[in-house]
Amino acid sequence: MRSWSIHVGRLFGVEVRLHLTFLILPLFVFWTEYNSHGSANGPRDLALVGIVLACVAAHEIGHMLVARRYGLIPKAVILLPLGGVTVFDETHAEKPASGAAAWKREVRIALTGPLVNLVLAAIAAGVVFAVVPGAKLWEWPLLLAGNLPRSLVGANLYIAGLNLLPAYPLDGGRILRAFFARTIDPSAATRRAVSISHALAMMLMLAGLFSDTWLTMVGVIIFSAAQLEERAVIFQSVLDNVRLEEVMLTDFATLSPADTLEDALEKAVHSLQDDFPVVRGSDMVGVISRQRILEALRVEGNGYVQAVMNKLFEVSARQESLASAFRKLTARNLSIIPVVEDQRLVGIITLQNLMHSMALLAESRKLRRDNAAS
Repeated sequence: MRSWSIHVGRLFGVEVRLHLTFLILPLFVFWTEYNSHGSANGPRDLALVGIVLACVAAHEIGHMLVARRYGLIPKAVILLPLGGVTVFDETHAEKPASGAAAWKREVRIALTGPLVNLVLAAIAAGVVFAVVPGAKLWEWPLLLAGNLPRSLVGANLYIAGLNLLPAYPLDGGRILRAFFARTIDPSAATRRAVSISHALAMMLMLAGLFSDTWLTMVGVIIFSAAQLEERAVIFQSVLDNVRLEEVMLTDFATLSPADTLEDALEKAVHSLQDDFPVVRGSDMVGVISRQRILEALRVEGNGYVQAVMNKLFEVSARQESLASAFRKLTARNLSIIPVVEDQRLVGIITLQNLMHSMALLAESRKLRRDNAAS
């Protein structure tokens, strides 16, 4: 998610990120306007990009509002020029009672985005006709920096229409994936939908070389979005199928509650860990971070680890999945989870090592699958 997008803020508590293809859009608009008219207008070109961004944001807000009705809580959304990829927290989602119920849920969520854009296009057209009767809204091209009212209507119509293409993760592709998922595993359904998206994206990019360059841009966006979703599926597979014992750190430093903060800091200096289990005998009694040690030393001076350690912590068994550990880490904003066996500390999982392991495992699985396919 973070590799090809940048954080731009939060909307209704949801992290909003811009995919890099959106950053290419201003350059593409400038280039197409210059080629078509022999000149370009920077402020108007940027205004056109702003209109597209606003239409995409409205599209995704529609998805999120309907998804909330099913208990799907949005955590983040990545905006692309044609739509977005929303990351939901499905741990508290209502589980559909049947395959048919899941199908209806996906279809309703998917169709809401295009419906929002069609409604906005109708409202914008009505307002423009009332205020500027000679606006020429239906002349070609619908997207034109020189006519921003027409572009407001056209952008909504384009986003609604293109999202109905059977290319995952566009809305039409989500409906297609949901259709496949009625009979096969969801991961396999996603992979099949992504394969269709790749083929369609290649066709659009090729068609754009011989006709409208906007088709090439659409193909690039669809390909990028499909890659994003494919990586998400691989990560989810890693989360669900890999056990903690496969990735936990077994060579780690511990602290004693009787250690002074200066002694603890000295141990931390010689360790790559940011978080430390605090152990008394064979029992784990708390956790403490390098940052907490430094803060306590600055504010309170030298004391004992026992006085400033966090005595509330989660533990996991070595047979638990990465998904279970990840939920525990994120639910309580933890940075370390001890792994125990027969009430004995046998390893630790930190957020840093978990994310690193997930990335490596996801990449290795993708390489194995690519090699098997070739």
